[in-house]
Amino acid sequence: MVAKAAHKLPFMKMHGLGNDFVVFDERESGPVVTQALVIAMADRHCGVGYDQLVAIRNHPTEDIELVFWNADGSIAGACGNATRCIAGWELARLGEVALSIRTERGILRATDAGYGQIKVNMGQPLVLWDEIPLAEELDTLSLPIDGNPVATGMGNPHCTFFVQDIEAIDLEAFGPAIEHHALFPERTNVQIAQMISPERIRMRVWERGVGITLASGSSSCAVAVAASRRGLIDHQATLVLDGGEIGIKILPSGVHMTGTWAHVFDGQWRGVR
Repeated sequence: MVAKAAHKLPFMKMHGLGNDFVVFDERESGPVVTQALVIAMADRHCGVGYDQLVAIRNHPTEDIELVFWNADGSIAGACGNATRCIAGWELARLGEVALSIRTERGILRATDAGYGQIKVNMGQPLVLWDEIPLAEELDTLSLPIDGNPVATGMGNPHCTFFVQDIEAIDLEAFGPAIEHHALFPERTNVQIAQMISPERIRMRVWERGVGITLASGSSSCAVAVAASRRGLIDHQATLVLDGGEIGIKILPSGVHMTGTWAHVFDGQWRGVR
């Protein structure tokens, strides 16, 4: 008897400044991603390993639609680095210079910025308590949490702490405590940031549902917005993350993120669906 061949699901591995993703292109196959698949593939020892998993889907009015999952199987409303990576891959594949992307965050515009970089307009920042959201009406520029953080929404919640010495913070202990703080009913991403100059900010990231990541596009946007609201920068800055640097500009049209992208390899998944 001939053994039945295992069902194989093609995927891509990508990363933006070390913030890594598995990507499924569902435009021809139809939906293949399940929560069980997300969790199984996320295991860095027994699966593939990643910070987020993304599905590319068809959309009736935009070029593509993206759906994001965190490594713990929860849905993520936004993922800036994954958006930039997939935009870079799709623009290169098509030989185009601009792309319209539908996400839960809204419609995002990506363009080829040259020199291997992609620019994405991540949309308007959310600064009202019920937009982020918070559990109660508060001043989002100064939360009643030790460290006086700033809350920002970029399609997902963010809590940014400005500190004097970023290396003195034990992010592995600090991050989960803030992620699950009662003020954030949907949990929150956590950033610690240190001003290097009015144009450069050193930052580290704890992502909800993931943990410490080398980089985060939406977190970079949130830190720049928080710094601008505090008067620490003007309208633009370079964010220096563990995985590299990303440029953020805050313009009337939205928060623009520019950085590199990488398509690492293609693979086939034979495990849990």
